[in-house]
Amino acid sequence: MALNISNNVDNFQESLLKHPQVDSWPFMSSPLGASMLCAAYLIFVLKIGPKFMENRKPFSLRKVIIVYNGLQVLYSFLMCFYLTGFRFDYYFYFVTNGCHPQKTIDMTLNINIGGWWYMFAKFTEFVDTICFILRKKMNQVTLLHVYHHSSTAFFAWVYLKYIPGEQGVIIGFHNSFVHIFMYAYYFLSALGPEYQKYLWWKRYITIIQLTQFSLNLIYLFSIIFMNCDGPIYLTIFFTLNTILFVILFSKFYIK
Repeated sequence: MALNISNNVDNFQESLLKHPQVDSWPFMSSPLGASMLCAAYLIFVLKIGPKFMENRKPFSLRKVIIVYNGLQVLYSFLMCFYLTGFRFDYYFYFVTNGCHPQKTIDMTLNINIGGWWYMFAKFTEFVDTICFILRKKMNQVTLLHVYHHSSTAFFAWVYLKYIPGEQGVIIGFHNSFVHIFMYAYYFLSALGPEYQKYLWWKRYITIIQLTQFSLNLIYLFSIIFMNCDGPIYLTIFFTLNTILFVILFSKFYIK
């Protein structure tokens, strides 16, 4: 039976957007686990990693990278389906009716489960930067790269813990869809020079990412101006962060 949407944001959060099981899931009982993972990532990237590799030859890690990127392609593909309930009309439902959704308890739980696996994916993506450092590819460890990985992981936790909403379904779907292509590129490039002829579309990865952010902004602005249900501060945060990503990725593409 569909739940009635409350006009009170606090009740809306508790009754519709966060399932009671969430706090019992790994990393979700307190901010300690997620904070420690993000802190360890930043400490390794900014201090320990570069210092450790300072007088060492770069590691190859070719097999590790191939397996890792192959798994990320599969993971991203499965996330696209799970975030839309294994049905693409679920995606279009939130695009067209997301302002005033009449969600069931089961739908709420599915959104929260999808949010947890999305958050978990963001933590696994720390491996990207670790591999760059161990291979001495420090030119790829940019401010954009480090900020994108650390902020997305931590804010994915904050979203699921405190302010989960149907907005996250669309944002997560777009991001996972883009990552199918991004990690497919990394996978092919790790296979060896003989596969370089299949990588002519490298520059288009950033274009796809910018398209993702543009679609996110259109969706988020529509939520703001249509006076949708749900916590408006979540939407505003998503919007500001997306604008920042557009600026950073645009500079990266031009460079």
